[in-house]
Amino acid sequence: MALQSPFFGNKRESEGFSPRPTPSSGGATTGLGGLNTLQANAPAAHPSTSTGAAVPPVSPAPVQEGGSKLTVGPNIKLKGVEITDCDTLVVEGLVEATMDSRVIQIAQQGAFKGSAEIDIAEIRGQFDGNLTVRDKLVIYATGKVTGKIRYGKLVIEEGGQLSGEVEFGAGSAAKSAAAKAASLHVASAA
Repeated sequence: MALQSPFFGNKRESEGFSPRPTPSSGGATTGLGGLNTLQANAPAAHPSTSTGAAVPPVSPAPVQEGGSKLTVGPNIKLKGVEITDCDTLVVEGLVEATMDSRVIQIAQQGAFKGSAEIDIAEIRGQFDGNLTVRDKLVIYATGKVTGKIRYGKLVIEEGGQLSGEVEFGAGSAAKSAAAKAASLHVASAA
């Protein structure tokens, strides 16, 4: 015997219901206005947002079109190198190096040991060493940064860890402002 739903006309529930494809199936779904979108391209839910806490999302750094990008994949170890002329370094394995670049992105399973001078750093894994971030340092909930850290702007998601010698002022404007403040302090003390 088929049941009829009083809310959806005379269709039987077994005929009128079809579940949405899961993100792993990569199937297309129909969104608002009948537009087709691929669920596989939807951003992954972040662990800290599922706890119910209102954490504003941190957007990833934009990657320049045509810029150079180096990805060190999972289970790969890159040791004893100097990385130069690389716009974006993505670390999914282990990197022991010195570098001067524009963007570093350390994945949750990734680790970087050494020295880095960066414009933008996004840390989901581990960083240990000397880190100078000229613009913005973002430490996600799973991220852990230790060592001597200098930054221009700092964002730490709930659960993110930062320890060591931490100093504000990695940009050239911050350096000149700190020098001016130090000279004013000395002059007023005299």
